[in-house]
Amino acid sequence: MKSMAKSTLPLSLVYRLLEPGPVVLVSTSSGERTNIMTMSWHMMVDFELPILACVISNRGYSFEAVRRTREFVINIPTVDLAKKVVGCGNISGRSIDKFKKFGLTPSAAACVQAPLIEECYANLECKVIDTKLTTKYNIFICEVVKAWIDRSKTLPRTMHHRGNGKFVIDGETIKLPSRMK
Repeated sequence: MKSMAKSTLPLSLVYRLLEPGPVVLVSTSSGERTNIMTMSWHMMVDFELPILACVISNRGYSFEAVRRTREFVINIPTVDLAKKVVGCGNISGRSIDKFKKFGLTPSAAACVQAPLIEECYANLECKVIDTKLTTKYNIFICEVVKAWIDRSKTLPRTMHHRGNGKFVIDGETIKLPSRMK
């Protein structure tokens, strides 16, 4: 058997290989306070109706807001917002208004109290439908109840977290035959 040119990877770094999608900004509203958190850990669970699984750390300010209100908005930024996205992820919203600090514009959502972030190219209004995995794994299962997109951005370039402050930016798009829509 031929020897592989690979080496072992520490298990604590596996997430860097499987990070599922673009880095997003989660906006919440709890009473009169709004907040923004940066999130990389989310995935599709079902497609019609769109059901998502989102990991929100129980150490962050947004966790209690989502647990209490059972709703939030996933805002999908493009690379032009990279510094603001990382900035939102590096500070707590417990005592700072991140909308003001990072110059982001909240706008009213149609189905949830949490605001949309106007600068993001897409916004997904979400309602939590299942919390069975929340206590043990910090996973919220939610349904997207309204989706918004800026169609003027034809090739939006999103960020994907690779760990340790490194990100990959979407690049070239290729089209291959597929039976999926």
